[in-house]
Amino acid sequence: MSNVLIIESSARQQDSFSRQLTQQFIDQWQTLHPTDQITVRDVALNPVPHLDANLLGGWMKPEAQRNGDEHASLQRSNELTDELLAADVLVLAAPMYNFAIPSTLKAWLDHVLRAGVTFKYTETGPQGLLTGKKAYVLTARGGLYAGSTSDHQEPYLRQVMAFIGIHDVTFIHAEGMNLGGDFQEKGLNQAKARLSAIA
Repeated sequence: MSNVLIIESSARQQDSFSRQLTQQFIDQWQTLHPTDQITVRDVALNPVPHLDANLLGGWMKPEAQRNGDEHASLQRSNELTDELLAADVLVLAAPMYNFAIPSTLKAWLDHVLRAGVTFKYTETGPQGLLTGKKAYVLTARGGLYAGSTSDHQEPYLRQVMAFIGIHDVTFIHAEGMNLGGDFQEKGLNQAKARLSAIA
């Protein structure tokens, strides 16, 4: 049995294209792997606070020196990190906002990219500790950005995943969602077809 962790980040709860892809992924995965455990964390519906002094204090101060806010921030980070550590498969559902990822997803990443836990520093540079995991990134984009210099989403997420040791990453982009007409339908259908083929 495998553990699948899904991170939703679309600000839309209804009419979200990335959430459509997530639901298709869940349906397909449950059909093929009925005994697997799927955990969904929605950082849009239940946002994770942005990186602040309390979280830094929770990470860096000895336990006896942490105040209540620092302790609570550390506990939250531990919970999020434990979910990621337990996952065999990670799914990031990420609409493109202003050429990149939602700030809520960035805040989640800031909680789980932790020295000594998900990566470590070595004499030859950082080394990811989450080897052996598979990641899928399901995106929705208003325009056509794949392979362009305006796409700061895929390169960033590839770098972040590699940084923590996840090198097996598959991206599925639903592009042209705000272009209307045939662009939207074609882009969504192509993404869904690719997702079906991967399954």
